[in-house]
Amino acid sequence: MNRAVREDRRAGGAATPVRVQPTADAIRAGAKAIRRRNVEIVNAAGLGHIGGDLSAADILATLYLGVLNVDPDQPDDPERDRYIQSKGHASGVLYTTLAAAGFIPDSLLDTYMADGSPLNGHPDRNKVPGVETNTGPLGHGLPVAVGTAIAAKLDHSPRRTFVLCGDGELQEGSNWEAIMAAGHRGLDNLVAIIDRNGLQQGARTETTNALDPLDAKFAAFGWAVRTVDGHDVDELLATFKAAPFERGRPSCVIAHTTKGRGVSFIEDRVEWHHKVPSDEQTARAIEELSE
Repeated sequence: MNRAVREDRRAGGAATPVRVQPTADAIRAGAKAIRRRNVEIVNAAGLGHIGGDLSAADILATLYLGVLNVDPDQPDDPERDRYIQSKGHASGVLYTTLAAAGFIPDSLLDTYMADGSPLNGHPDRNKVPGVETNTGPLGHGLPVAVGTAIAAKLDHSPRRTFVLCGDGELQEGSNWEAIMAAGHRGLDNLVAIIDRNGLQQGARTETTNALDPLDAKFAAFGWAVRTVDGHDVDELLATFKAAPFERGRPSCVIAHTTKGRGVSFIEDRVEWHHKVPSDEQTARAIEELSE
């Protein structure tokens, strides 16, 4: 979707023109629109993880609107890049981004978490185009991403895997097994993005189980690591496009973010990990996100 051309293996390797890449300003505008819609659907559903949704919006907007080689008209293209959202509880931002990128109609967002809706609280690959794997139980997405990256290597394919992990999620041991395996196998087609907002359910990550120095820990497992401002679209674009940072090493992007980004009364507040804004708060949030 966002490369100048992509190899279409089904057409004998012919180069196929793809969608023109949006500008950084367009991606920033897209991220704001994603945040506004996210607030609306969480309010309407009466459920959601709005704090972590808002912290990741710039990352998802940058990936889907400016980086990933994906096509909403061919969501199952075997040569597509893979995006896996390991922090599956932040389903609201994934669905609003998929709508912004054309994978699902915007009107479907109004059914978020309703009975019978495909837009469950945790994403389901069997119900929503663009969802690569079911996530929700933390610590599953990164191991699956390692598997998809290994599969691409075995296929001699240029497709890449990007996986978004919550920082609190890294307290799950399965992630470190996957991190070790990826480093051992030299999966330079794998990019792990850590939404480093410093909060998890109930407390700060460093109070619960300290993660720092996170960059040194990934590096010790054989990863090439960069630290970025997770709300700076220009920096995110440059960083994602620079991957792999080193040949023969998986790439880790530690994206420093603010939980609840863009809404003053939600930002960096632990109680908004899993809380729903009232109608009055929703109106105030939309106003702030429209400035």
